[in-house]
Amino acid sequence: MKRRSSEPIYSTAIGVGRTLFAGLRIQRSATGLENIPATGGAVFAMTHFGYLEFALVEWQTWLHNRRRIRFMATKRAFDKPVVGGLLRGMRHISVDLKAGAAAFGNAVTALRSGELVGVFPEAGVSASFTVRELKSGAARLARDAGVPIIPVAVWGGQRLLTKNRAIPLRQRFGVPVRFVFGRPIVVAATDDIGTVTDSLRTTMQDMVDSLQAAYPIDGTGQWWQPRSLGGTAPTVAEAAEADAQRELRREAERAAEG
Repeated sequence: MKRRSSEPIYSTAIGVGRTLFAGLRIQRSATGLENIPATGGAVFAMTHFGYLEFALVEWQTWLHNRRRIRFMATKRAFDKPVVGGLLRGMRHISVDLKAGAAAFGNAVTALRSGELVGVFPEAGVSASFTVRELKSGAARLARDAGVPIIPVAVWGGQRLLTKNRAIPLRQRFGVPVRFVFGRPIVVAATDDIGTVTDSLRTTMQDMVDSLQAAYPIDGTGQWWQPRSLGGTAPTVAEAAEADAQRELRREAERAAEG
């Protein structure tokens, strides 16, 4: 196996994350680890119920076979002085929403060179804790780069940090976090991208369903459980309406700033 080059910034970030999760006594469990490629490129298409999935999936992947994931992140994050320096140092991929073609091309290049590229195809945190409609980017990346998609589901991470919820520190200790790494999905040049994307969504939701069914804590009446399973999370329609109202407020703020 080709020896991976040293990346001090990435290694330091992994160390910080491991220390944080160990301090919180996260109860980690994963299935499908054999589906994480030992070598070669792949698109990690991940569920997005909280803000720490990227770190949790990288943590689990690193523990399994020491592979690094290059995440696609917004240009806004790269523009922040400290955060941007860390993202560039870890060779993550900047996404300018006004010029997405460049980010797509950079991601394809990374995949073809043997990198793992992490994407959140829901394009935002799902406050209903169900898998929303997906953007087609994961399927298009896999097709154009000639690499598989690895669907990844995470359950429990939303209990650490998520949208519209102030979580007391004491509630973040000892949280069970469960992972499923699904079987590789190969996207042929002749495949219909819409069909692949719909199938990917179904696969990801099925994986989430399995994690929810086996979760060691009853979510009945809990804010982190979907309404359909007896929790108090917003419904899909309620979450969509809240997202729409938030976007309207952001547009108004941007207009006011000139």
